Amino acid sequence: MTLIRPDDIVESVRSALQYISIYHAPDYLERLVEAWHGEQSVPAKNAIGQILESARLAAIGRRPICQDTGMVTVFARLGQGARIGGDRPLDQLINEATRLAYLDAGNPLRASMVRDPLFERTNTRDNTPAVTHVELVAGETLELIVAAKGGGSENKARFTVLNPAASVEDWVVETVAGLGAGWCPPGVISIGVGGSAEKAMLLGKRAALDPIDMGRLLKEGPSSRIEEMRLDLYHRINGLGIGAQGLGGLATVVDVKVATYPTHAASKPVALIPQCAANRHAHLTLTGEGPVHLAPPPLSAFPEITTVAAGADAPRRVNLDTLTKEEVAGWKIGETLLLSGRLLTGRDAAHKRIAETLAKGEDLPVSLKGRAIYYVGPVDPVGDEVVGPAGPTTATRMDGFTDIMLDQGVLAMIGKAERGAATIDSIARHGASYLVAVGGAAVLVAKAVREARLLAWEDLGMEAIREFVVEDMPVTVAVDAAGASVHREGPARWRRPAPAPAEA
Repeated sequence: MTLIRPDDIVESVRSALQYISIYHAPDYLERLVEAWHGEQSVPAKNAIGQILESARLAAIGRRPICQDTGMVTVFARLGQGARIGGDRPLDQLINEATRLAYLDAGNPLRASMVRDPLFERTNTRDNTPAVTHVELVAGETLELIVAAKGGGSENKARFTVLNPAASVEDWVVETVAGLGAGWCPPGVISIGVGGSAEKAMLLGKRAALDPIDMGRLLKEGPSSRIEEMRLDLYHRINGLGIGAQGLGGLATVVDVKVATYPTHAASKPVALIPQCAANRHAHLTLTGEGPVHLAPPPLSAFPEITTVAAGADAPRRVNLDTLTKEEVAGWKIGETLLLSGRLLTGRDAAHKRIAETLAKGEDLPVSLKGRAIYYVGPVDPVGDEVVGPAGPTTATRMDGFTDIMLDQGVLAMIGKAERGAATIDSIARHGASYLVAVGGAAVLVAKAVREARLLAWEDLGMEAIREFVVEDMPVTVAVDAAGASVHREGPARWRRPAPAPAEA
């Protein structure tokens, strides 16, 4: 019987969590590079390019590829011929590893887990607990799949129970069309079909972590009905025209996974799990011979891409310190801006406190008049960093506060994904604008931050109001002062029918 030491499990998982925070999986990078070369939509191509450029910077600097370093999920397969030493349960060992990985002094990761999901929602401050699934299997090893999933893509998971005769493909395509861009495409869509409600969800989440092999399928063709279904969904989803970050384009998914399990004759449970552009996971096998450490991929796996165009295609430079409503009125959707100057930060908790302060008739600790605000919760800085990786959070969660913020004089808001119809109307009514930074390009954004200082509400931690001084921070105009939305017009422009299936 194989004896697996508890300390080896802790060290293996700790090391894997650090690894996946820094490095994209090589199979995903390969498909993303292919998508970049083939993309014809300029905003989408720029977005993919920024993800690739940021990935290289993250690998060089050994810093997180995304500021939302995720909720830890571990799928464990314990061989019945193996035994874990000691008396600590496996989930406790994984929680210890999570704590060590997220509090690492050299590369601290953002803690996002809250202890009480219903009421106080206080942060555990070490990203524990992880979500651990254990399966007993034949063999004498411990197989671990270690994943970290951000809130944006996790929030877009969907479930339904279809009638047995209903089309899974139609439901999936319709559902993806309604997800918006908060899951940070281009990524992977994974489908679990069968079993019970919870089984279908687990099937989908587990299959999302399988190797990306869509390139092989496209080249060789399908060899089973499941592979036919995957190809059909791949073409139909990309045919929606959603594109990178929802900006409109050819590449929304780089792969589609489908996993099935027997189910009740009266049921067809279906789960849809989006996997974002970070796509963080690692596969480990412990054999009792010590901890497992993954070798960093060669730097050659990360292409050198420059995303700032020159000449007539050069982006518009914007001085935030002299920003006016008249200047904002000249921005058009899909246009790239390079922001310089003083930029406020604040997301969910800060917006809620702003609303509460104003409702009490009290003055805000900082004036919002004429300012731009960035929806961000950055990773803590290390060494000589001004700020850690600082990519955007999903803007839709701030929609309910938009009128309040614009009434206070905010001219521009920066986040990721689309805004709701009422928010777009409010933006147009106030003559303001909504800009998107690229989710998955957190290191690239952080490189643009020259100074950072706390302005208010330190108790909110990463969600406190800060002021960044930025230089050439790249963003795309998503909603302009006239109320046009790139998340509406972009996909409509690039939507196309899926190719007809090949005849047998």
